[in-house]
Amino acid sequence: MTSSRLTILQLVPSLETGGAERTAVDISRALQQAGHCALVASSGGRLAEELLATGAEHVQMPLDSKNPWTMLKNAGRIAQLVRDRKVDIIHARSRAPAWSALLASRRTGVPWITTYHGIYSEKGRLKRLYNSVMARSDLIIANSNYTADLIVSRYGTDKSRIRVIYRGTDLDGFQRQAIGDQRIEALRSQWKIGGADRIVLNVARLTSWKGQQVLIEAACRPAVADHGNVVVILAGDDQGRSAYRRQLQTLIDERRATDRIRMVGHCDDVAAAFALADVSVVASTSPEAFGRAAVEAQALGVPIVVTALGAVPETVLAPPEVEPGQRTGWHVPPGDSGALAEAIDQALRLEETEKREMAARAKAHAGRFSLSAMAEQTLALYIALAGANA
Repeated sequence: MTSSRLTILQLVPSLETGGAERTAVDISRALQQAGHCALVASSGGRLAEELLATGAEHVQMPLDSKNPWTMLKNAGRIAQLVRDRKVDIIHARSRAPAWSALLASRRTGVPWITTYHGIYSEKGRLKRLYNSVMARSDLIIANSNYTADLIVSRYGTDKSRIRVIYRGTDLDGFQRQAIGDQRIEALRSQWKIGGADRIVLNVARLTSWKGQQVLIEAACRPAVADHGNVVVILAGDDQGRSAYRRQLQTLIDERRATDRIRMVGHCDDVAAAFALADVSVVASTSPEAFGRAAVEAQALGVPIVVTALGAVPETVLAPPEVEPGQRTGWHVPPGDSGALAEAIDQALRLEETEKREMAARAKAHAGRFSLSAMAEQTLALYIALAGANA
């Protein structure tokens, strides 16, 4: 172990938006607060200003490029930066920068880490080779046990080289007292929610694998529709997928559910949205490496229904994996609108005592996925690796 001041270089393609970019900023803040030096190299973006506000330094280089020649030149730039700034560890958070980091590490002898922030498609040998760089580092951070198992199954990686560190969420912003009534009422007005309406909320970008169509079908089944005062809110941007948005609207129109199912676009105040909700739904039909929405909903004590795929069973507890008294939500099979409707019905029928008890369990469980927990574990990993290398 070493207690000396470390210099950590994180590599991300850009600083626009996304889990890798957000986590790079969060870890930079934790490093600076702990007295270490945080460097981030990227092509730049809207999060650069926030990064600089943490006290970290941003080094601009075209790490968003997948051009092999550019990636090779980036390796030289990184190696020079490592030497000039006496970097202790290189931490790559995406594939293109990871190839450059691999070469820079070999040139300088400085250890390097990768973080699996998502599940990479492996269609064809070239894509598999391109992805494999994320499993070639000295240590690999997986953002869930599901992701760790995926790495082992794909590459035969020794588990001793993998560390599971859950993606962290700033849970302080997902406390009811921190949100207040004004923000909640602003959303209620914006979405035209009546005082007696009960909200089933889905926060996800509009893309087919997020399962919005399954939720629409579930909402039109008697188990949900017979409640009478249920309004389903689909909060998410189509990000250019206008055809899919039109497909969803056609389905809503065909089911004559325009008064009960609303697509409201991007939501700027996700915490207030969860505070407004009676039930939250994650309806994904393909596995997710982590899934932050489930954690955020539980932090506010909102009953949640999720599909049993990927890492979601780790973030939401439900029988048979746990005893009924440990339940923090419901698991349903992917693509099963009937099972989804039944689970939503059960969540809506919770008695107040049951709801309070489940909310308390959910909030406690969400604490495992806090920003502070992620930062503490990541910094401990840096210190251990730097000490071993020394």
